Amino acid sequence: MQMLSTRGAAAVTPSMAILRGLAPDGGLYVPAAFPRFTFEEIKALAPMSYQERALFVLERFLPDFTREELKEAIAGAYGTGFDAEAVAPMAKVGSWAHALELWHGPTLAFKDMALQLLPYLLTMSGRKHGEEREVFILVATSGDTGKAALEGFLDVPGTRCCVFYPDGGVSQAQRLQMVTTGGSNTHVIAVKGNFDDAQTGVKKIFSDPDFAAEMNKQGRVLSSANSINFGRLVPQVVYYFSAYADLLAEGAIEMGDKVNFCVPTGNFGDILAADYAGKAGLPVGRLICASNENNVLTDFINTGAYDISVRDFFKTISPSMDILISSNLERLLFDLCGNDGAKVADLMAQLKEKRMYQVDDDMLGKLQAKYAAGYVNEDGIRAEIQRTWQEDHYLMDTHTAVASAVLRDYIEKTGDKTPSVIVSTASPYKFGASVLEAIAGEEAVKGKDDFACCAMLCELTATREPDQIAKLPTMEIRHTGVCEKDAMAEAVLSAVK
Repeated sequence: MQMLSTRGAAAVTPSMAILRGLAPDGGLYVPAAFPRFTFEEIKALAPMSYQERALFVLERFLPDFTREELKEAIAGAYGTGFDAEAVAPMAKVGSWAHALELWHGPTLAFKDMALQLLPYLLTMSGRKHGEEREVFILVATSGDTGKAALEGFLDVPGTRCCVFYPDGGVSQAQRLQMVTTGGSNTHVIAVKGNFDDAQTGVKKIFSDPDFAAEMNKQGRVLSSANSINFGRLVPQVVYYFSAYADLLAEGAIEMGDKVNFCVPTGNFGDILAADYAGKAGLPVGRLICASNENNVLTDFINTGAYDISVRDFFKTISPSMDILISSNLERLLFDLCGNDGAKVADLMAQLKEKRMYQVDDDMLGKLQAKYAAGYVNEDGIRAEIQRTWQEDHYLMDTHTAVASAVLRDYIEKTGDKTPSVIVSTASPYKFGASVLEAIAGEEAVKGKDDFACCAMLCELTATREPDQIAKLPTMEIRHTGVCEKDAMAEAVLSAVK
């Protein structure tokens, strides 16, 4: 399999795409052609463990890795650190949907599903290509990717991980998870700005030849753990196959039945992985993109116009989705325009210069044939958390509630009776104050920090507060760096002196 850049750079192998993270022309790597799984092969996944399913899928997407290499990586990633034997279990939400729970890993968010595996893939890729320099992982996070990357690369030989997060733009638990990280190879820096500022700054660093030269002088080479890296995206394809296999094993569907997936998304990686699973033969129905009030993706899917020129940025109770510049959408654009790198480069130039672009009618038609979209405001999120707890006795976090509310609305408006899966992306205890307020009202959270709210949420719902959250208030804060959004490169160099 060869990997193409969305902007036209020369094709490379999957391992080289993972090692680089970003293509030299600034594009994102995508498969030149997708593997195809037959219905018989998919059905055979039903009795398998998650680890066996991962091996089966990844072998086809990453052919320049040996079977033994992938077995080693999968065993390391999913063998320990997850509190559910199924790794990514399915749960019923009443009688109307299933939830694919992707938050049973060490940092309680779906990013663990990829970032527990990526360090193995990245270090193996380095060995394949004779890379002897330290691989310097640069990450921008809206809340969850940062801790998952830090945890994944913690003290991994030959790597260093530097995370930027928006100052004041993540939950109390998310911030403490990051700034208490130990290890000799981790750095965490707050950026005075929002996630888009942090993400733009990281991309700028990647495209700076002087910075690359300085890193090389230090014996380091840049790579990414954000979802711009194909090594982040491909492990996410696995859990859509796994979800389908679980539905088969449960008898909820028959082989060949289509399944809709509703995904809360800001950077478009999680939902794009479902699209890629469909391209590989999984019977995927509608992909329903769920947004919070930063609903640029909803507007794009419904109109074909991606416009952030006059759009306000909102800080919400679902902060991991507080994103206006959606990086992985570039991969979808490449597919919609028939792999025309020049056209994608032009659209990206328009976004940079004019802060907007409009796709043509052909691209819009292809987009809407597969995707639907909706969004929900803050009150709607709280109402959905309360409703699913009271009616379905299912406790969900603020991001999962976005998907749940949007899916309800989609079903009501369309009458679509296709079996549906809500992609559940984080533990409710990562956003304890917001979830408690939704369940018990404003008075319940007054005068309490996130951790007191988590304790009360545990008592009120008789659900288990994860140890990762309970111990945070007593952990030592190790990272206190803060920088301006235009000084991120200098902050990196200062951190690694």
